[in-house]
Formats: sequence, structure tokens, C-alpha cells
Amino acid sequence: MDMFSSKPPAWADTAVHAMSLQCPQCRTPSIEAEAVWLNRRSPVYDNDRQRKWQEFYKCGCGCHWWAWSSDRPPNEYRDREPVNPINPPMPDWPRFFDRPQDG
Repeated sequence: MDMFSSKPPAWADTAVHAMSLQCPQCRTPSIEAEAVWLNRRSPVYDNDRQRKWQEFYKCGCGCHWWAWSSDRPPNEYRDREPVNPINPPMPDWPRFFDRPQDG
């Protein structure tokens, strides 16, 4: 199952709203779900004009549940500068071509 599919899985129809990012039946965290589907077709805007989506989860206990993407805890990497593996930043030392040329 593609979590970014535009077509919802059949099990999403029976999902219940969880108030936190864990299964409301067995308390398993969302990271351990058997399947995930993001409803990106219908974003909702909150009071801060931030977009959020419904995240649907299929738990191993048989429970199907959903939560808002905005319910996620803060990401520890959010304030870090993104790393670009294709064009990494250059080190701070002078480059070869920056040296003065001999006459």
C-alpha cells in the first residue's frame, strides 16, 4: 500500500479518531503501525493558517485509527540546517583558487 496514494484503503472507512499518536485500543505508537495512509486530498487549515492532514493507521491489534498531522510531537531536527547531499557546503578554509597568483 502506498501511503501517498490518492485512493484511500478500505480499512480507512472504519478508522476512529485517536486523540494522540498511538492506537486507542492497545496504545501502540504510530511508528509501529502495519500500514499508514495520508489523506492529502483534503488538507485542513488551523487558526495559525498551518496546513494539517489526517494520518490513518492500521494497527497490528486490528484497530484502524486516525490522528491529525499537527498532533505529532516537535521534531528534534526541525531547527537544524538542512543537509544537501548533492551540493554540500564548502568548508571554511580558503580554496586553492582563492590564493593570490604568483606573477
